[in-house]
Amino acid sequence: MTFQKFFGKGKRLRYLCQDETRLGLKTLTGKVITARGVKPVAPILWKRENFWLYGVVEPLSGWHFCQEYAHLNGEDFQQFIDALSLQLGEDIALIQMDRAGAHITNELSWPENLIPVCQPSHSPELNPIERVWEYIKQQLVGEVFTTLGQLRERLQQVLENITPEQISSLSSYNFILEALFYAASY
Repeated sequence: MTFQKFFGKGKRLRYLCQDETRLGLKTLTGKVITARGVKPVAPILWKRENFWLYGVVEPLSGWHFCQEYAHLNGEDFQQFIDALSLQLGEDIALIQMDRAGAHITNELSWPENLIPVCQPSHSPELNPIERVWEYIKQQLVGEVFTTLGQLRERLQQVLENITPEQISSLSSYNFILEALFYAASY
């Protein structure tokens, strides 16, 4: 049996990993090396304004898709999966995601080309996109943004500069690749 028999000629089955992360004006801090006894001095902003970045990555190819939303809720998640469905076109995608309330609500209307696959509860380490979020936030460490507009502009630069090779390197867990290669052999 072939994949085309089930889904139709010309359609690809893709494996995506989805999650959200919150970004805001509170300065992200990191470790620095200084001389013994010298405390580093850095500007820090404690504002609590923020937004959510919803995203998916495809570990095999390094493809990614992100959109910003004001909240983490079912309404915004519905908008995200509708936009993702349009981005995928004729392709069909299995989407690995956590069990956040916004993801598993009965009020969602899943597009026909998206198949949700929930990972076990309390296991963010199983979702490769978490490492992509870490990488993106690392690019913002120590930078002070006084407005969300400044943060959005800098985030856009980071997203434009990240390559498919970097996404793939960050998100290609061996257990996922082995499963994909095994499934492709049938």
